[in-house]
Amino acid sequence: MARVLISMPEKFLDEIDSVADAENRTRSELIREALRTYMYRSQLRNTQKASSNAEILDALLG
Repeated sequence: MARVLISMPEKFLDEIDSVADAENRTRSELIREALRTYMYRSQLRNTQKASSNAEILDALLG
């Protein structure tokens, strides 16, 4: 598995560690899940935007 080095404020890292501890997960697992969720939501937004744009175009051309 590849490793990535990121920078963040200490306070934010402390919050991440607290959540990870509360969920019995590693920091890496929590961050991977957060990124998966972000990418999934971003994909949904883009799909919805494309669908909306297609409807608008269809209405204009129809």
